[in-house]
Amino acid sequence: MTTNTDASPEKDRLDQADAGALPWRAWGPYLSERAWGTVREDYSATGEAWSYFPHDHARSRTYRWNEDGMGGVCDEQQRFCFALALWNGRDPILKERMFGLTGPEGNHGEDVKEYWWYEDSTPTHSHMSWRYHYPQAEFPYRELVETNARRSRDEPEFELVDTGVFEGDRYWSVTADYAKASPTDMCVVVTVANRGPEAATIHVLPTLWFRNTWAWGRPRHDAVPVITGHDGRLTGEHPELGTIELVGDGTPTALCCDNETNSERLWGAPGRSAYPKDGINDHVVHGAATVNPARTGTKAALHYVLDVPAGESRQIRLRLAMPAAGSTDLGDGFAQVMADRRAESDAFFAGLMPAGSTDDEARVVRGAIAGLMWGKQFYRYDVGEWLIGDRTTVTPPAGRLHGRNSAWWHMAAADVISMPDPWEYPWFAAWDLAFHCVAIARVDPAFAKQQLLLLVRDWYMHPDGRVPAYEWAFGDVNPPVHAWAALRVFELDGGRDFDFLERVMHKLMLNFNWWVNRKDADGNNIFEGGFLGLDNIGPFDRSAPLPVEGRMEQSDGTGWMAMYAANLLEIAVRLAERNPSYEDVATKYFEHFAYITAAAQSLWSEKDGFYCDTIRVGNEPPIPLRVFSIVGLIPLVATVTWREGTYGRLKDLVGRVNWFLEHKAQYAAVVGEQRTRPSGERHRLLSMVTMDQLEPIVSRMLDEGEFLSPYGLRSISRVHAGEPFVINLGGWDHSVGYEPGESRTGAFGGNSNWRGPVWMPVNYLLIGALKQFGDFLGESATFEYPTGSGTRQHLNEIADHLSERLVGIFLRDGNGRRPVYGGTELFQSHPDWRDRLIYPEYFHGDDGSGLGAAHQTGWTALVADLILGRPDRHRH
Repeated sequence: MTTNTDASPEKDRLDQADAGALPWRAWGPYLSERAWGTVREDYSATGEAWSYFPHDHARSRTYRWNEDGMGGVCDEQQRFCFALALWNGRDPILKERMFGLTGPEGNHGEDVKEYWWYEDSTPTHSHMSWRYHYPQAEFPYRELVETNARRSRDEPEFELVDTGVFEGDRYWSVTADYAKASPTDMCVVVTVANRGPEAATIHVLPTLWFRNTWAWGRPRHDAVPVITGHDGRLTGEHPELGTIELVGDGTPTALCCDNETNSERLWGAPGRSAYPKDGINDHVVHGAATVNPARTGTKAALHYVLDVPAGESRQIRLRLAMPAAGSTDLGDGFAQVMADRRAESDAFFAGLMPAGSTDDEARVVRGAIAGLMWGKQFYRYDVGEWLIGDRTTVTPPAGRLHGRNSAWWHMAAADVISMPDPWEYPWFAAWDLAFHCVAIARVDPAFAKQQLLLLVRDWYMHPDGRVPAYEWAFGDVNPPVHAWAALRVFELDGGRDFDFLERVMHKLMLNFNWWVNRKDADGNNIFEGGFLGLDNIGPFDRSAPLPVEGRMEQSDGTGWMAMYAANLLEIAVRLAERNPSYEDVATKYFEHFAYITAAAQSLWSEKDGFYCDTIRVGNEPPIPLRVFSIVGLIPLVATVTWREGTYGRLKDLVGRVNWFLEHKAQYAAVVGEQRTRPSGERHRLLSMVTMDQLEPIVSRMLDEGEFLSPYGLRSISRVHAGEPFVINLGGWDHSVGYEPGESRTGAFGGNSNWRGPVWMPVNYLLIGALKQFGDFLGESATFEYPTGSGTRQHLNEIADHLSERLVGIFLRDGNGRRPVYGGTELFQSHPDWRDRLIYPEYFHGDDGSGLGAAHQTGWTALVADLILGRPDRHRH
C-alpha cells in the first residue's frame, strides 16, 4: 500500500477502530441523499417505485426503511439523523433533500438536478466537508420537469444551470464542515456565503430527528423517543441510543414536530400526529401553526434567519454529541478541534501521494476518496418483512409475494455499505462495490475487506450461492469480480490477512458453482449471463429472450468466468502455501480455467481478430454478432501469471498440471506459454487470449479510429459510427451503433448506455491485463501505439499511457479546462466552481465529458488508485 501515513493521528484512529478500542466509524455520513422512489419504500402491486413514493411525498411521508437529507450524518444503525435544511425565502418548500427527475420523467432516465460536492472525508470521518450551491431565485422545479418531458432521447438533458438561476452569481454557497472531538462528539461549522450582488436572507435549519422504527407494529420496538427543544439546544432521548444533544450558537428558535406521515395532506385521512413530518416546512414557508408549541417531538430544528450582505458570509457553530462523551463548548476548544482535524486530514492525504505528484492530482485523489467515504450509507431492508407488509399498514397485494425480489425472502440487511451513488443509486450493486473496495483499500483496508465479506454473508448470499446484484432486481447477474477484488484488496493491505482470503474463498466457491450450474446451459463451458452489467452493449436486450428460439453464448460471460477461475486459482495458491489442502482446490480451478479457455476459442473470429457473442439456433451454424465492443475485450482480463518460485513449492499442484498437459494435450495451447526471465526464473502465463490472438485484439483496441479515445478505451468501436451492426432475427432488424454520449435507445432502461462512452472499471481491468501480459513478455515484445502510428512500445508503457488518459479526464489541460466538465462554461472558468470535482458514472467517448450519475464516485474513484499506484516521480 503506497502510503506515508503509517504514523498519524488518523492512522491511530483507524487502528483503534479496527481493534474495537474506540468506535471511530460509529458516526458517519451514512444518511442517503434520496430515500424516496426506492424499491424498499415501494409497497405497490406493480413495483412502480418511482410513482409509489415520489419527491412530492418525501417531505410529508414517513419512510419505512431509511432516511435522507442534505450533507447529513447518522449513527451506524441510523437511530438518529442530522442534516441541513435551507430556505431562500422564495421556494415553495424547504430544501431538505436533493431534487431530481424520476426514471420515467427524464429523457435519459433518472437524473438529479442539483450541484453539490463531497470535498473531504477521512476514513473514520474525523474530518468531513460538504459543499452545496443553492439558487437565490425560486428553485425551478416545474421548469425542470416540463422541459425535460418535452425533450427526446436525441436531445441532451435540461440541467439546473440551463435555467439561468445562477446568472449574476445569485446563489448561496453552503459548506458544512465536520470534525470529531470523540467518536460520538461532532463539531460542525455551517458557512453560508452570499455570492450575489445584493444583500439577501437565508433560513438555515440544522435538523435532528429519529428514524421512525416505532410505528410499524413490531413487538418490543414500539417505544417512541422524544426530542425537546430549548433556546439554542435540542435534546433527544432514545430508548436504545440514549441521550443526544444538538447545541447551536446564537439565538435560534427551536421548532419541533413528529417524524410521522401527514396523512391529511396526502390522503385526506387522520394521521398519528397533529404536528407531522412536514410541520417545520409548513411553519417556516407558510407561517402555519404546525409545530408543537410544547417544543417536543421526534423531529426538530434550530431555526436561523441570516441576513448576509453581498459578497459576505456567515457561520453557524453546532455541536452534536452524546452528553456522556461530548461537550457543549462552542468556543476556543471547539475551534481547536476543527483546526486539528483539518490539519490531520491534510497530512493524511498528503502522505498518500507519490513524490512528484501535482496539486491538481492530489485534488483528484482527495475528492475521489471523499466521495467514496460520503457514499457509505446505512442500508436497511428485510425482504421477508417487506414482502408481507406491516401490522399497521394496508396489507400489500398478494402479487408482491411472487414479484420483485420475492426469491430473496431470506435477506435481512442492516449495515453500512458503500453505494454507487448517493442519489441515483442509493443501494448497493455487487460489481460496483467490488471496484469501490479497491480504491477504499488505499485508505481503509479493514472496511474494504468487511464490505467484500458482507455480500457473501448468510443474510445476503442466496442459499443457492447467488450474490445479490442490486435492489431493483437482486436476482440479476453482475460480472463475477468479487474474487478479483478480494485479491487486489489483500495485496493492497500488504498480503498478510490470510484469514480474510480464506473466509471469502469458501463463499466464492459456492458462487462459482452456481455460475457453472446455472449459466452454462449446455455444460460446454461457454457461458451466458444476460446483460452482465453492460446494459445496451448489444443489438438487443441480452437479459430478455432472444427474438428467435435459441440461445446466446456470451464472449464476456465466458471471459468473466475464465477470469473468475483464474482468480480463485490464485487465491487457492496463496492459501496452499500455508495449508496444503488448498492444493486440491487450486487444481480444481486450474482445470476449470483450461476447460473454459479451450471452449472459448469457438467465440474467436479469425476474420475479425476479435471475440464475439454468438447465437445458436438448433443445429444451424452459429451466428456471430460482429459487434466490436467491450464484450470482445473482456477475454483479455482472464489472465494470471505463474511464477516458478511460488508454484515450485506446491509439488502436488505442479505434478497435476504436468499430468494434465501431457494427457490432455488439446488444452496445452490455450493454457499458456512459458518464458524464462533474465533472472533465470521461469514464468507461465495462463490466458484466455492466446499469443496468436494478442496482436490482432490489441491492435484493434489501440486504434484511435476504434476503441482508443483521448480519454481511455471506448465501450464500442468508433467504426460503428459509420457502419452500425445490423442483424435480422425473427423478421426484425436489430442494430447497434456507436454513441459516444447518452443512449438514444431504451433497450435496457432510460439511462443505460454502454454504446460508446468510456467506463472507468473496465478500463482499469484492461490496464491491469496489459500489465500482466507486459510483465510476462518483457521488453522483447512491443506493440504499435497508437495503431498505425509506427511507434512501438512495451505493454507496460502502453498501460501507463492509458492510465494517463483516464486521469487526464479530471485534470486541467493546457487551457485550464477539465474534460470532465465538457462545454459547461460555469464549471470550466468560474473560480467558485472550476476546482470542485465530481466523479460521474461514465464519460463521453470523444470529448471525455462526464455523463450518467453525476456523483457516481464509486467505481470512478478508481482514478485515485491509478494515481496512487504510480511509482514516485518528480515533475517540474
